[in-house]
Formats: sequence, C-alpha cells, structure tokens
Amino acid sequence: MTQQSQDTLRQELHQLRTRISELEKAKRELEKRISQTSEAIEVAPMVTSQAELESTLGGFVKRVGFIIQAEKCVIMLYDRETGELVAQWPALGLSRDQARTFRLRATQGISGEIFREGRAMICHDTVADARTVKEFVALLRIRNMLGVPLVVERRDTQQQVLERSVIGVINVFNKRGGGNFNEEDVRLLTVLARNAAALISNAQYMIRIAAEKQQLETALQSMLAGVLVMATDERVLLLNSAARHILQLPAENGVGRPAAEVVGPGEVLDLLRDSMASKEEVSREISLGGEGGRTFQMQTALLRDDRSEPTGIVATFSDITEIRNIERMKTEFVSSVSHELRTPLTSIKGFVRTLLDDTEGYYDRDTQREFYQIIDAECDRLVRLISDMLNVARIESGRALELDLSTVDLAALVAKVITSQKSYTTRHKFYTDIPESCRHIVADEDKIDQILTNLVSNAVKYSPQGGQVSVTATDKDGSVAVTVSDQGIGIAAEHLGKMFSRFHRVDSADTRKVGGTGIGLYLVRHLVEAHGGTVSVESQVGQGSSFTFLMPKRPAQATAERK
Repeated sequence: MTQQSQDTLRQELHQLRTRISELEKAKRELEKRISQTSEAIEVAPMVTSQAELESTLGGFVKRVGFIIQAEKCVIMLYDRETGELVAQWPALGLSRDQARTFRLRATQGISGEIFREGRAMICHDTVADARTVKEFVALLRIRNMLGVPLVVERRDTQQQVLERSVIGVINVFNKRGGGNFNEEDVRLLTVLARNAAALISNAQYMIRIAAEKQQLETALQSMLAGVLVMATDERVLLLNSAARHILQLPAENGVGRPAAEVVGPGEVLDLLRDSMASKEEVSREISLGGEGGRTFQMQTALLRDDRSEPTGIVATFSDITEIRNIERMKTEFVSSVSHELRTPLTSIKGFVRTLLDDTEGYYDRDTQREFYQIIDAECDRLVRLISDMLNVARIESGRALELDLSTVDLAALVAKVITSQKSYTTRHKFYTDIPESCRHIVADEDKIDQILTNLVSNAVKYSPQGGQVSVTATDKDGSVAVTVSDQGIGIAAEHLGKMFSRFHRVDSADTRKVGGTGIGLYLVRHLVEAHGGTVSVESQVGQGSSFTFLMPKRPAQATAERK
C-alpha cells in the first residue's frame, strides 16, 4: 500500500470517528430530549379550576419551549361560538396583552390549516409564506414556526379509537440559535401535544362539572323550599339552608349523619321511612313548630341508579301556611259576603212583601215612603257591595283602577256620605271639619265616595255602643290628609300591619257580631294609591281607631293631562 493510500485511509478513518462522535453526541442529546419529554408528559394532577389549569399550562409551555428549543410557545383552542382559534394564557414568550389579542378564524393562517387538516406543519419563513397572517407575524416577531394539532381520542378497552376530535393547535415559534424546526421536533411536539390535549380536555370537563355543581349547590341553597336527601342507609346526603331553617336545625352541617340524629323522631322521619319502605312517592301536609307553627307540604321522590335501583329519597318542604290562611279567609269571605248580601235582600224582600200584602191601605203614605227609603238604602248597600267586589276583582287581575278625574267638593261629599250613614244608626254623633283650603281637590269623585263610605261605615259598625264619628281634613303642602275617627272597640297592635290586606278581619267576639267581608280596607288602600296617596291607621283596644288617607290635591295624572 502506498503512502498516499495510507494517508487517504487515515483521513477517512478520522472522518468516520468524527462522524461517530457527532452521532453519539446527537444520540445523547436525543435521549436527553426524550427524557425531558417523558417528564413533560407525566400525568398531571387532577385539574378542577381555571386557576389550576393556567398554572399547569404555564409549566407545560415552558418545558415545551426548552425541549423544542423554541423562543415562544402558545396553545390555541377552538371556540365553537366564534369559530376562532384563541390563544390561551399563559404563553411562553408572549405578554398577557399579546395573548389576549392573538386570535384568528379557523379558516385563516397556517394554524387554521393545521386545525382543519389535523396534521403538523413547519414554516421556515413566516414573512415569505403566503399562508401566514402578517399582522401577527409582525406583532409577535415570528421568523419560523412549527404547529401540531391538539387531538383528543376516545378509545375502548381494546384501545381502538372510537372518536377523534381536534380541539386546537399548539404552536412553537422561532427556533433558538437561528436554526429551523425539523422532523424530530415534529415527533417530540406531537407526543407533547397528545398529552396537552388530554390534559386540557379533561380539565375543561372537570371545570365545567365543578361549575355546574357550584351552580346547583347555589340554586339549592337559595331555594325557598327546603330540600333534604337521604340515602337508603338513612344517612343525610344533602340538606339546604331552607330545610335547616324549616326543621329548626343547628347551623353545623348534618350531611353524612343518620337522619334520625339530624331531624329527630317525628312526622318528617316517619314520612321518609314510609316512602323508602314503600318505594313510592308520598305527599303529606305536616305542621312544624308546635302551636302557632307553620304548615308545610312535604313531598318525597325516589332516587334511582342507572339500573333503576333505589339509592335514596329526596324530600322537599314547601311552606303553604299562607295558602291555607288565604283559603280559610276566602271561605270566611264567601260566608261573610253571603251574609252581607242576604241582610239587605231580606230587608228589601220583607218591606216589598209588606207593601204588596197591604191591600186594605193599612199603611199611610208617610209610612210607605219610609219603607221605600229603606228599600232604596238597602239597594244602594247592595250596589256598593257588588261594586267593591268588582273593583277587588280588577285589582286581583292586575288591571289598574282607572280614574275619571274632576274637581270634587270634599266638604259636600263628606256631608253626603254622613247623611247616608245616619240612616243606619241613632247612637252616633257625627262631626266634620273640612277647611276651605282642603275643600276642592281633583280626584275621581265616585272612588273618593267609596273610600269615605267604607271608612265612615266601619267607624259606625266598629263602635256599636255609639259615640262620636269624626271626619276631618288637614292641608299638607299640596296634599290633603283626611282622618276618620271613632270611639269604638279599637284594634289590637298585632293586627295593625295587616288591616289593609286582602280578606283580613280581626277575629274577636266583638268583630264577629259586626260582620263584614274583609275587602273594604283592602279596596280603600288601592283606591287611595290609585290617586298617588297613602293610607294609615292608629288605634288602641277599647279607645277607638283613626284612619287617615293622604293624597295630592291634584294627582300627577291630572297635572300631566293639563300640560
């Protein structure tokens, strides 16, 4: 072998050794990157909140940038509502403002193409590439890029893919050292993207479930109805604040404890056990709180698993005390109205029959005229009662009371009402004081008549022993305050706040003798409020009552019409 041949061989051997050294170095570098990739794709802790997801992604994008040797890394998720790929924060190498503005339609740019086609892509020159969105290339100072789709796969027990969907894209920009991304980077980023897609998909699901759970818990806790859930082993699984209040339970959480310890023996526990034993829904009215307590509609329903096996009982408690009170008051109202209608009708019928039977002219003309006046007064009484009920029906149906406004002589109207009421009593004295400054107001005369008639009539009825009934008016800076006072039986303090409620009547031996429908003061309040006024009451038992309605001399409606 010649010297030249030996030299050539030595040179080639040196080159081979150099190449082997480079390959071994590349192998070590690759093993290092694979090791780092393995660390990056380790199973992340369960993410259940947006803050936890951001923290996890922050560490992830930093690791990706280190492994792929990229200056920037950003995850972009697809928003179905807008059809856009939206950058997520945190992102490596991007400020929060940059990430917030980095969004593009799924039909735009290389990222859009990666998302639509579901495959990785490399761009060595983003400025020259016609596919890139130059606005973001300039804004983010992107030289080159590598993008990989974020793919979520659902597999069966044999690891066969049942469903595959692309939820976004992971992009890395600007290879460090001025180089370009290569196929090895693609393989590494694909592995990382698979883990990121699973992490993000699971996190979004858990965050959504956590949010829905929180909404459900908030809704349950804010419900006016009580809710209690009991398992088949009689442990309390859920107890909202309304149920805790209804059952008069302490503030501490009773969840997980036996129902017998939480609710104690009684109707509630018996009903829960009956429903569980019969495996049927049960509905029953129960009274809680002892004497003077409240009435609840307790209803149970079975909870079942996916095999229709009972797993527990859910019970709801609805407070129906007011409903039962209203039903009772309506019953009393019907009875009272029947009595109120029967009384004038009986009088009318009696006097008409008396006049018809007087074929011999036994009653002189003055007596007959007195009978006719009584009949006329009783007819007026019937008309007022029917008118009151019709007005209450209008109020209950939500229709506003229409006003027919005109100038009303308040003094003359009070005198008319008192004259009418005098025909029903000989025990009362009437006193009026309507100053000239209060005499003329703009109002609906018929409705003011109803207000005064109701108040004066009540003053007469509820002072059965007689006494003085006063109607006075006071000028109140553009308004007039009219007070109707009596010296009657008075009203107990606990009833004062309910006097203007529908169907409310003070139940006592004295009031039962008087009768009434329980709608007069309810109607007075609405008639006064229709004029833009208010009504109030002051009273003491045994010392009489004073009802005052305050209303403008000229309602706003009249002022607006004048303008």
